[in-house]
Amino acid sequence: MHAVETLIVGAGQAGLAVSRCLTAQGADHVVVERGRIAERWRSSRWESLRLLTPNWMSRLPAWSYPGPDPDGYMTAPELAGLLEDYAGSFTAPVHENTTVELVETSGGGLRVITDQRTWLARNVVVATGTENRPYLPPAASGIHPGIRQLTASRYRGPDQVPGGVLVVGASASGVQIADELSRAGRPVVISVGRHARLPRHYRGHDILWWMDRAGVLGQTIDQVHDTRSARRAPSLQLSGRGRPIGLDALAAGGVRLAGRLVAADGPRLSFADDLPATTGGAQARLDRVLRTIDGYLARRGGEDAGPADPPAPFTAPAGPVELDLRRAGIGTVIWATGYQPAYPWLRVPVLDRHGQIAHSRGVTSVPGLYVLGLKFQYRRNSSFVDGVASDARFVAAHVMMRRMTARALAAADQDARELSA
Repeated sequence: MHAVETLIVGAGQAGLAVSRCLTAQGADHVVVERGRIAERWRSSRWESLRLLTPNWMSRLPAWSYPGPDPDGYMTAPELAGLLEDYAGSFTAPVHENTTVELVETSGGGLRVITDQRTWLARNVVVATGTENRPYLPPAASGIHPGIRQLTASRYRGPDQVPGGVLVVGASASGVQIADELSRAGRPVVISVGRHARLPRHYRGHDILWWMDRAGVLGQTIDQVHDTRSARRAPSLQLSGRGRPIGLDALAAGGVRLAGRLVAADGPRLSFADDLPATTGGAQARLDRVLRTIDGYLARRGGEDAGPADPPAPFTAPAGPVELDLRRAGIGTVIWATGYQPAYPWLRVPVLDRHGQIAHSRGVTSVPGLYVLGLKFQYRRNSSFVDGVASDARFVAAHVMMRRMTARALAAADQDARELSA
């Protein structure tokens, strides 16, 4: 069994960020990754994907975007390369191709069994992100077996799905996939649930530039009324490909909009009659964000900003309540319905009734067990590449505090033994 002070599970942006913080403190640690550094960015993204965040937002502890296009949007392979360079910049102690099979308490620490070796660690940081297991709604099991089903994480491009497609889910992944398939000439229907509509640009800047400046992305979980709802909020309807991908643009391009998928009986699907309410709610949330930005500008005296140019309001009319996939020429359903937690290897009592790791700012109730990179872990941007740094510094500081406390207790115990001798 190998002993280490801290073991980090996952070598994506979260795991590497906390590794960089611990390296700066001279702390003994290792990072284990089931594949290569940034594996999820390499193997679970479609080919044309670009980040939703502009390149200048790729900020990590002691690191910022080094390239020539700060206002551009990286591809997934480019981000994987950037994270690999980041790991190399401080010689991160990453053990690639190492799968964690079990984490359990052992004596005064945590035992981590992997397919390569077993570690005894004083601290373990779970930095596996939020995309643990694709979520499939109950209706998926009712769809005819002759209809192909894919999750967004398995979708790679239009050539993979000939014929018509139903995309279920209208957050970032769903609208981007629907847009790509429609532009490739595929008949597309998109089933719309709760979503977050935003313009790519507003008043002369990227919308995320304004949300960063106005403090929207830095809002903490302590400032919201419903913690669980905040952490389950849909991802932003944005794209880094330089064109609008909102529902209004999709509808104008020929994509058929339907409400929330309710049930499936073979090739026949049923949808809720909720499109007007769902799109109206998204419009109201967009209006609130833009009012926040305008309020920030009013307080700052109108800093570098263009005129107000909000997108035209959009509320969709009622969509179909039933659809026969065969008659509509649809042979594939792509599930862009998000993810659910999955920690089958974590045999430590920290999961809540929803299967999530219960924590406060990444610190769990089990001494030495931490989590990092979750959605709205503490700030609204905690799961962004750009937002994980603050949480990583906090977790690393807590690890170092435990180290200092342990050393102080050991020194006090040694003094007591010497006095009694």
